[in-house]
Amino acid sequence: MAVGLGERMSGCQRCKEIEDEEAKKKEEIQRLEVSGAHRANNDQSKDSIVPPAMPPATTAPSPILEVPPHTTPQLHHNLQHDSSVLALVVGNDSIYAGTQNGEIVVWLLGTFQKVHHIQAHKRSVMCLFLSDDGSLLFSSASDPIVNVWCPRSMTRLYEIYSTNDSFGDIFSVTYSSQHETVYYGAQNTSIQWVNLKDTSRRVSHDSPNHPDRRNHRFFDSRAVGGTSTPRPTDERYDLIPRSQNMLETDKRANKMFAHYGYIYCMLMAKGATAYTEPEEDVLISGGGDGTIKVWKLGGREIGPDGYENGIEEIMVLGEEDAKSVMSLAVDGSFLYSGKLDGVIELWDLDTKQKLRVIKAHKGDVMALQMGWGYLWSASRTGTACKHNTVHYGEYQRDSSRNVSQKYQCLTRWKAHNGKVLSSAVTTHDGNQLYITGANDNNIAIWMLKNEAAAEQPSHEEHEDMMITSLREFVSFKTISSRPEYAEDCRRGASFLRSLFKKLGGDVEMLSDEEALHHPVVLAKFSGKLQPAEKRKRLLFYGHYDVVPADTKNGKWSNDPFQLVGTNGYLYGRGVSDNKGPIMAALYAVTDLMQAKSLDSDIVFLIEGQEESGSRGFKETVRKYKNCIGNIDYILLANSYWLNDDTPCLTYGLRGVMHATVCVESKNPDLHSGVDGSYMVNEPLSDLMLLLSKLKGPRNRIMLPGFYDGILPLTAEEEARYDDILSVLMEQAQEGVSAETLKTNIMARWREPNLTHHKVKVSGPDGSLISSHANAKISVRLVPGQEVEEVTSSLTSFLEDEFKNLQSDNKLSIQIDNQAEPWLGDPCNYIFRTLEEALVQVWAPLFSNNASGDNSNGVNTTNGDHENGCVSKVRKPLYIREGGSIPAIRFLEKEFNAPAAHLPCGQSSDSAHLDNERLRVVNLLKSREIFTYVFKKL
Repeated sequence: MAVGLGERMSGCQRCKEIEDEEAKKKEEIQRLEVSGAHRANNDQSKDSIVPPAMPPATTAPSPILEVPPHTTPQLHHNLQHDSSVLALVVGNDSIYAGTQNGEIVVWLLGTFQKVHHIQAHKRSVMCLFLSDDGSLLFSSASDPIVNVWCPRSMTRLYEIYSTNDSFGDIFSVTYSSQHETVYYGAQNTSIQWVNLKDTSRRVSHDSPNHPDRRNHRFFDSRAVGGTSTPRPTDERYDLIPRSQNMLETDKRANKMFAHYGYIYCMLMAKGATAYTEPEEDVLISGGGDGTIKVWKLGGREIGPDGYENGIEEIMVLGEEDAKSVMSLAVDGSFLYSGKLDGVIELWDLDTKQKLRVIKAHKGDVMALQMGWGYLWSASRTGTACKHNTVHYGEYQRDSSRNVSQKYQCLTRWKAHNGKVLSSAVTTHDGNQLYITGANDNNIAIWMLKNEAAAEQPSHEEHEDMMITSLREFVSFKTISSRPEYAEDCRRGASFLRSLFKKLGGDVEMLSDEEALHHPVVLAKFSGKLQPAEKRKRLLFYGHYDVVPADTKNGKWSNDPFQLVGTNGYLYGRGVSDNKGPIMAALYAVTDLMQAKSLDSDIVFLIEGQEESGSRGFKETVRKYKNCIGNIDYILLANSYWLNDDTPCLTYGLRGVMHATVCVESKNPDLHSGVDGSYMVNEPLSDLMLLLSKLKGPRNRIMLPGFYDGILPLTAEEEARYDDILSVLMEQAQEGVSAETLKTNIMARWREPNLTHHKVKVSGPDGSLISSHANAKISVRLVPGQEVEEVTSSLTSFLEDEFKNLQSDNKLSIQIDNQAEPWLGDPCNYIFRTLEEALVQVWAPLFSNNASGDNSNGVNTTNGDHENGCVSKVRKPLYIREGGSIPAIRFLEKEFNAPAAHLPCGQSSDSAHLDNERLRVVNLLKSREIFTYVFKKL
């Protein structure tokens, strides 16, 4: 739980320039370090390594770029042919290549023995595709035929053709095992399809509609008295095996103008986007018009245009760019597209946003693969590249320090003496193989150094599913404050989306399309009470982003993004703030659903930028307010107990306003000796004078009327502080009085404060008069103070004081972030319900209130503390906090619903610090508390 500096509104341009200069310096230092290491590595090795002799068509790899410790893959084997290799696919034990001469050639992995050499088509084989289970091999070509083969025997199982004359080359083919349907994309901009099990589409081998027999309106046309052009013949055509079945594509199973360009590439993906079900096949196509389209599959109805709705367009990406899409690769909800001129684009299929543009090659990117956590690309210039990614799962890096999060090119090498047109990846006999095919008639098999993390023991077999899910959730480096982790944040959101959906939620990914923010995950779980209008609706707010985890200082005992259990605690970044509580709330809902006890609707609203000011959250919620629906109660769990032994409920938070104060001179940076005098108004001096006016003696804030609206201390609130003191005084330092401790707590929870954070100046270090100076300040606000009023008062005060300086410099003030203070009502229904739940679930930590009074007296009983006793209260402590959560008061106002805050962790959780942790007991008890609350509200 923290508020960082938010995105700027209109601010000082020089501030931005200074920050940009600092960022450039850091990048330059990193570049020099990498290039220096690279040069050193080359110097040590260039005289000692002698390239092995290779066949003339493909030489030893010629490294163009290597970022240590990554090295160019070893050329393990070379397969030579007499024709260009246009298509590649790899099975469990075989490599399949499609050639320009219309052949399919098969080699065994391991021995690289050629086992099949089939004349498959009359013209060039443009695409090969292997079904998920490896039982079917599909080929398409420059002739208007799609063939289906048995990969083992290379028996021709099906021959598929279209009755459309102006069809052209079939550039791409793919298959959905879910629908048993073949989809193929052609030169005439169409996508067509046929179901392999549809007996109505089976025709005889001598069908007059076959392209070899039917009259073509253009090529077979003739003038009056003339003759038609003879059809080309070749003795190789007789070598094409006869198919067992002939399928004719229904004229209506045709999506004309699927793209406004050739359909160069297609792939089949499962659960790649929030717009479909998790296990649903979706078709993704890339066209010569520069667009990528995602299609929902399965319809058989005939639309008003007379065509089947077998594919339904659900997404279009890249409409603003006309560069052809030549290749595609998918990794979860992330889609990579290889384009002309060496460009690779990264898209998020959940939010439809373009996340990265990577300049990978000088030539067109013809082949893309995802393998072992890396992105592999190859181009028409003969080069191949390996980029790091934010891939998660089996090949996640075992240390957060091993991977720069910038899609950095780790190796680039000259792979072929020609155009690389196809590629594949596989693991065989424990070896990771990257395979490339080119128009130099060669297939190169590259062996990789196995850089995957050492196999980790599986935790899933005997582990609670909630902890298993939390383990995976923690593995996502969802650091919202650093742009280089943007893809990680979206990965975390996609993980949540899939998990919510898997557990029965109705899920949507919300985003404000006008600005690039991490998506808000909305998940709705419906209660069983009927009619629906009678159901209460409870909103659970949380955040999937985390603060950075600095591993360079060596204070983390383990990788912060690998959940580790030690002595009853779970360690990992975000486990306490806020990923653990989110999992506890989610699995509480599943418990109730399985028990058929969920009466109310539970709505999860999980944002991705709470740790960086909740940028874009308000705009997104307002935009989708109707989708979220009416809300009766708001619950969050984003803080900790006051100690390690006493459960608490939080009912108040301070607000915050962050600002940047800038003073700028019309002069450039000056030398203090040559130019300095009393006639020069120095920006830093003006800034210091201004800042000194903000606070008076005893740190009193000098803004006019600043303290006027603060709510007075009531008897009920003071009694709560007395309850708190009765517990904390046991742990207070010797000599600290109860009154001092009470004053200290109240000052941090219910009093405002102003802080000067840091000052920046222009120019290098030395005897300069900087032309620009800025300071970061923040004002912590308490209930009764309005953030807009304080912002206006601060701005007016600084402007008036600056005028009094009679300086010729320029003052500018920008508001970086705002969050309103929040004060809940401990006596309302949601707090009373939470109190009941805590007393029931944490019963051993509370004393019996036999007298029935409402006071929170303290009993001392024997326990396992070192001093032999533990103080027990009769009910949870009601506390306030000095930190800020931007969303809570906003949500209360927006939905006109009361909010309550349940701390799940202990004071020793070290949230935001090294070795963040959450006690397993607290996680499990939180799940029980949520179950009680969700059931009763």
